[in-house]
Amino acid sequence: MNKTYTTQARLPDGTNRYLEAPAGWRLMEVLRDYGVPIKAECGGACACATCHIYIHKEGQTGLLAPDDEELMRLDELFDADDSSRLSCQILTGPHTDGLVFSLAAGSVQQSPVVTDSVSGRHGSMVA
Repeated sequence: MNKTYTTQARLPDGTNRYLEAPAGWRLMEVLRDYGVPIKAECGGACACATCHIYIHKEGQTGLLAPDDEELMRLDELFDADDSSRLSCQILTGPHTDGLVFSLAAGSVQQSPVVTDSVSGRHGSMVA
């Protein structure tokens, strides 16, 4: 049986999600597998920065520093700070066990708003 590692994602709406994954998964993939609506438009190629997260202080110590490519993408964001990372560049493992992070508001997909042509009411599209 493979060991799994647990991380905690704090979503912009204030909810917390506990995520488990075996070693070697991209944190972005784990978020998607758990149904967290992260944009991640480039699919993990470090080309867009739409999987931006903030690592909380209690989780920063074991992570590898971002490489030059990730730093370049983060530099393109107006809301990046010293705790910013791209979830597509963090692989799960012992160093992510207990990691706590928040999703940047701009990295979360919003449900499209649709208008019922008969009633004129607005609602969210449900897949």
